[in-house]
Amino acid sequence: MMRLVLMGDLHYHEIDAAIPGLAEARSVFYNTLLERFLDVEGDLHVSIGDLTNFGTSVELQEVYELLRRDERTFIHVLGNHDLYSQTREQVLAITGQRRYFAMDTESALLVFLDTAREMDLTDWGGWLDEEQLQWLEQMVEASGTKPLLVFGHHPVYKTTRRSEGEKSSIHPDIDMRRILNRKQGVGVYFNGHTHVDSIIVEGSWTFVQLSSCMDQHAFRIVELADQDIRISTMDIADAAVHDHAPILHQHMKHFRPTLEARGTDADREHVISLLAGSQTL
Repeated sequence: MMRLVLMGDLHYHEIDAAIPGLAEARSVFYNTLLERFLDVEGDLHVSIGDLTNFGTSVELQEVYELLRRDERTFIHVLGNHDLYSQTREQVLAITGQRRYFAMDTESALLVFLDTAREMDLTDWGGWLDEEQLQWLEQMVEASGTKPLLVFGHHPVYKTTRRSEGEKSSIHPDIDMRRILNRKQGVGVYFNGHTHVDSIIVEGSWTFVQLSSCMDQHAFRIVELADQDIRISTMDIADAAVHDHAPILHQHMKHFRPTLEARGTDADREHVISLLAGSQTL
């Protein structure tokens, strides 16, 4: 069995330390939340993008310090907020991450995308260049009948909730479905960006959207076994997280709370059968 722990948009942010109580609130909130994230057993711990709020060197260095734990493998998918203040090259130099890549495991082929535009404060929608699209198509074909898990910050247009909105998905002109539909067997696409939990099944693909940790204090657990893929949600009940979130919301720039972040019960738990002829549950 393989186990993945996924984190939605975290928006770790710099603050005005002169505001009473704000420094303590940020410290307690992020320290507690990320400690719980790393405490969950998993083969990989993945941020689905917008790990930071503006992609500054300070934000990146501070949040990576909180995420550093020797026994954990952390993967950071780039989000639009991560590339607001620096180039992609500068951000990757700080994080030590790769822009996009694949991991072939016994349980599945894992594909990590870069759907973020670089230093564009007016268009926060998703985009993939032709080189990456050609590579993605090769990965889809190479996966054969093995389960394929794709991780990108932006949703595919008109899949999960709110993905039909302007700048709320990978650009509609990019025909992601043409590429994804070349998949033989089961495919799962994980994304964030719209800050609402959502699960949608479309043919052989399941689209799983994560809300922002700033709104919905929870993580997704993905368990891959021989017969199925189980997707569940782990809520974080610590008062240290819940009690300090409101003051952070009040003073954050480039972020607005999403009241409907939790979605429905069906948006939080899902089982995908890997048995031939079986239906997705």
